[in-house]
Amino acid sequence: MRQLITDDMSFSFKEIISAFIVLFAIIDITGSLPIIIDLRSKGARIGPLKVALISFAILVAFLFAGEGLLSLFGVDVHSFAVAGAIIIFIYGMEMTLGVEIMKNDGPASAANVVPIIFPLIAGAGVLTTLISMRAEYAMQNIIVAIALNMVVVYFMLKYVDWVERVLGPTVIYILRKVFGIILLAMAVKLFTANIATMI
Repeated sequence: MRQLITDDMSFSFKEIISAFIVLFAIIDITGSLPIIIDLRSKGARIGPLKVALISFAILVAFLFAGEGLLSLFGVDVHSFAVAGAIIIFIYGMEMTLGVEIMKNDGPASAANVVPIIFPLIAGAGVLTTLISMRAEYAMQNIIVAIALNMVVVYFMLKYVDWVERVLGPTVIYILRKVFGIILLAMAVKLFTANIATMI
């Protein structure tokens, strides 16, 4: 049941929890830990609060203006998802084969947060999901669900050192290869699902 907050806005606990679960599964920050640890091993200095705040801003902005922004450039949601799938595929290749394809040649501040924010947190899968969620959930409930997910992201990034110590280098190496293959599979699924729609 929705509890009325104002005449124009209402919040639904059920919708918030449902939207939170959907976004949590798509973002999969726990599954991204091996990738984050790998980026840190390459010298990336990740600010948990900075990543969470920028990701929140991007997701909320895309929730309101994403579809219009894409159409402004003549790009539909499916084309955007295909582009995101290609980036995810490249990261999967890097992790699986132990090679560096995408160079961190930008400013240090950007190189440290961009790989985390896109495609791991605010990736094509999450952005396209947000657009589809607008038809099912009230806007304010989606925003609260995004905020709750960013709290989870913050704490996962903040305590990644502890996770790294607990797991150890051998387990991390194995997880890196496994999740590299999973990323490849996710990329192929995202690519085929959207390319079929485009064709």
